[in-house]
Amino acid sequence: MTIPLIDDPAPHTATIAIIGGSGLYQMQDLTNKRSFSIATPYGKPSGDIVLGELNGVTVAFLTRHGQGHRFTPSKVPYRANIYALKTLGVRYIISVSAVGSLREQIKPLDMVVPDQMIDLTKHRASTFFGTGAVAHVSMADPLCPAVADILQRAYAQAKINDGQCHAKATYVCIEGPQFSTRAESHWYRQMQADIIGMTNMPEAKLAREASIAYATLALVTDFDCWHPTEQAVSADYAIQNLIKNADNAQHVIKQAVALLAAEQPESIAHNALAQALVTPVQDMDEAIKAKLIALLPE
Repeated sequence: MTIPLIDDPAPHTATIAIIGGSGLYQMQDLTNKRSFSIATPYGKPSGDIVLGELNGVTVAFLTRHGQGHRFTPSKVPYRANIYALKTLGVRYIISVSAVGSLREQIKPLDMVVPDQMIDLTKHRASTFFGTGAVAHVSMADPLCPAVADILQRAYAQAKINDGQCHAKATYVCIEGPQFSTRAESHWYRQMQADIIGMTNMPEAKLAREASIAYATLALVTDFDCWHPTEQAVSADYAIQNLIKNADNAQHVIKQAVALLAAEQPESIAHNALAQALVTPVQDMDEAIKAKLIALLPE
């Protein structure tokens, strides 16, 4: 890890993290920035983690796909990202993600704060645990209600002129990197999914195992390909809308960070692992304990 100078008065930890998805590769108003290159037992994160102040609140920022958008959704090092944030003391994560809409009333340039998820990914490591250390965290409510509530209030405070914010929605996560077929898009609608993306799983599962409160600010770019009259999603079409929405998202995030710092809500996630460990810590091999050290309950 790159350590700042010893007399640097800036904090080297943060309780709030922002994971920026497609289109959100930096926070414009972040000041006093310093970068940390962190190695984890699960490899390197997507890139350096940037610590800085957002309206006086220390936050950690990590771009999910790496600078220059180098990782496909399947290749994002999700475990390394969450583990690295945990080592910096993070207790809350705001995940910013581009999504398609599966509902007429959820339109491009809207934002969504989902409360449920469907995981259809196939090729991703989705847990920190395995042979020698078993844990079964509850995912009944996969997104933190307290952080989700703050995101909704932050949207109202930000006074966004384009679109509106929807809550109580279901996010279906597909493997990608290809977009859906029309048949798949209609199938997701039959599942009662409301929005579709490629990155919030296993991110949400890993955050829960790390006892971090996690919620999503989803930026709607398109109608996927189910809509009978609207254009089917393509990368260039989605990016055009994403650029417009990413600027609005910065304003929402600033408000949300201020609310989180002021309220510091207790979350269902904060004790999730303590309630989920099946293998007693004293029965784990020393090598396994060393690998999981940042995650295990005290």
